[in-house]
Amino acid sequence: MPWRGIRDPYQIWISEVMLQQTQVETIIPRYLHFTARFPNVRSLTEAPLSEVMKAWEGLGYYARARNLHRAAKIIFRDHMGKFPDTLEGWLSLPGIGPYTAGAVLSIAFEKPVPILDGNIIRLLSRYFHVTDPVDQSRTKKYLWSVSNSLLPGSSISDFNQGMMELGSQICTPKNPDCGKCPVRAGCRARKLKIQNLLPVRIPRKQIPHFDVTAGVIWKKGRVLITLRPAKGLLGSLWEFPGGKKERGETLEECLHREIMEELGIRIRISGKLIRIRHAYTHFKITLHVYQCEYATGILHLHACDDFRWIRLSEINRYAFPAADQKVIKLLIGEKRMDSLRKGYEAGGLNP
Repeated sequence: MPWRGIRDPYQIWISEVMLQQTQVETIIPRYLHFTARFPNVRSLTEAPLSEVMKAWEGLGYYARARNLHRAAKIIFRDHMGKFPDTLEGWLSLPGIGPYTAGAVLSIAFEKPVPILDGNIIRLLSRYFHVTDPVDQSRTKKYLWSVSNSLLPGSSISDFNQGMMELGSQICTPKNPDCGKCPVRAGCRARKLKIQNLLPVRIPRKQIPHFDVTAGVIWKKGRVLITLRPAKGLLGSLWEFPGGKKERGETLEECLHREIMEELGIRIRISGKLIRIRHAYTHFKITLHVYQCEYATGILHLHACDDFRWIRLSEINRYAFPAADQKVIKLLIGEKRMDSLRKGYEAGGLNP
């Protein structure tokens, strides 16, 4: 991992924020791209939020990118570009919790601060035979105290990173490699042969599902995109406008209603473009996307922060959620095929 073995608090901070809710394999190329585009806190501060969101595109949980941008401005404004070296200083920054603060402080500054991520929770739960659900606050508080009690008197950075690696590489969620574990002799779960039963978590409730519509709305060769509000799900991302279907209405009725409510315009639906299934943290959707034409009305905003009529060739300048990126890929593919077909018909291409 390119962020291991370094002491630069900026790079450690970026990597730890990216690793929240995201797999390492996904992170590595995006981390390299992001830190090449924004190599230090000053460059992140000076960049407009739209560029930061575009560089974050595909990683999900976009509040992380917005908080990075806000925190960078605070660090540059209030700390003269120098990163805090205290727990209180880090916890005062937007988007920073005890784990991220502890990771940066211990790895970059060798501060004796514990860390507790999902890998270490699993490791400690098995080693100390913790049978209470780890997503309960009292259990989490206990595990934090255990992590703190284990800190050595020196080499804090090596120890905390070693704990992370032990949890991610050896004490894996399923079928941990106990034979290679350097602390297997003291592991109570291994002695009881219940490694795969720990950690215990509260059963999840059934995830709700919603049908959502979106319109690819064309006007004189340009397509309409709208900017989601900065606060809330997928904040500060662009999208094809639409919304959630209500009980008793058809998908087409839903799209007409949503476009009128949000933008104050009428559209003509020419046909269905694609259906996409997508899962978020707490719910799932089926996104029904339609090809549309602008009909009448003066566009005004009710549930979004901005809008653009853009050419399809310009669309990659804007940051979109994952579901909308699939729509874009389809539109670009269809545009390319249409151009090839027209070229062939005009005699410009060989069969």
